[in-house]
Amino acid sequence: MEEQIVKKIILGISIILSGFMLAACGSVDNLSKDTSNSSGSKAKTQLTGQTNTDYYQGVIKNGRYQTSKSRGVSVSQESNQFNIKGFENGLLDISKKEFSTKKYIFQEGQYLSTSTVENWLDRKSKSNPTGLNPVKSKSTNPNTRNPVYLSQIDEQDFMTQSGKSLRLSGMTIGLAINSVDYYKKTAYGPTYETNISNAQVKKQGKAIANQVIKRLRQRKSLKNIPIIIALYKQASDDSLVGGNFFAYSMNDDGETKVAKWNTINQKNYVFPMQSNKKGPSQNDADSFDNFKSEIQGFFPNLSGVTAQAQYTDGSLSGMNISITTQFYSQTEIISFTQYIQNAAQRYLPANAPIDITVSSTEGIQSFLSRKQNEKKFSAHIFNSY
Repeated sequence: MEEQIVKKIILGISIILSGFMLAACGSVDNLSKDTSNSSGSKAKTQLTGQTNTDYYQGVIKNGRYQTSKSRGVSVSQESNQFNIKGFENGLLDISKKEFSTKKYIFQEGQYLSTSTVENWLDRKSKSNPTGLNPVKSKSTNPNTRNPVYLSQIDEQDFMTQSGKSLRLSGMTIGLAINSVDYYKKTAYGPTYETNISNAQVKKQGKAIANQVIKRLRQRKSLKNIPIIIALYKQASDDSLVGGNFFAYSMNDDGETKVAKWNTINQKNYVFPMQSNKKGPSQNDADSFDNFKSEIQGFFPNLSGVTAQAQYTDGSLSGMNISITTQFYSQTEIISFTQYIQNAAQRYLPANAPIDITVSSTEGIQSFLSRKQNEKKFSAHIFNSY
């Protein structure tokens, strides 16, 4: 029961933060233009504008944001929500390595249709020859059956502006690979598991990536653009954190096979650490414990203080802290937020970006944030009217 409560608290962090990212991409000095669509009629295209260079401008057509055709399509509709958020947000970070936010404009995936992604995620069969997962075996033994490896596909498009027109100048494809495949032997029977080794995750992910890049290049519009393929290892459904990206490849114009993989060394942890688990840094774990103890002494009615921490190459690269309260007074929230701000600057690890969300059953009450290499936390308190 305690793990389920912690899991729900941490999930709230990712949902809250994704909302803040969307707010940061608000419309600023929109640029309007008319472009022709496939039917020959003119579509009015706008850009969202850019609040700062940490974010891409987005594409709006005829007053509507271009939503992704592949987002949300998954083998399992009961996937760990931490996997979904970690997959989407991490993929954007990889895209930024190759497609600069200063040069490129972001567009949600428009080239892989929902039906195409559904077919690719399905098992290969006579009725579905394009399936990227292996044919279903007769065996139902967890150790001998053919598991489902590929669980999610996400597409991100990157445009450049030439005069009054936008053209596709790059693409990123994320492939999420299962570490555990869940299945039923009968329609309403119990759920069984096939564990997939780390070696198999890497092997199958890279093999699927080669099939995907080959298929993309068969499309005229995608033949001569740079395409990133990124591989993500999904965490198990009961994990308190999401999975992690472990490799990506930048494929130049016309390449139909991945020539080189770039290794990504990322891992996610939950603070406070469970007694039977060990993190990469005892100093960071102790810093969080000291912070937690400090603020828990401020008010007796805190429901929980937890954090999701990400490490890249063994160093802390980000931390999201969730604090759940039971009080509602505006003056209490103001005082508590100021107290958190001071405690965070004293106790939490330096140099890494950290976000802190304070919430109750009434919703978000305050939010604190510090960017990488900054010393002070900025804070915003939400007024209730």
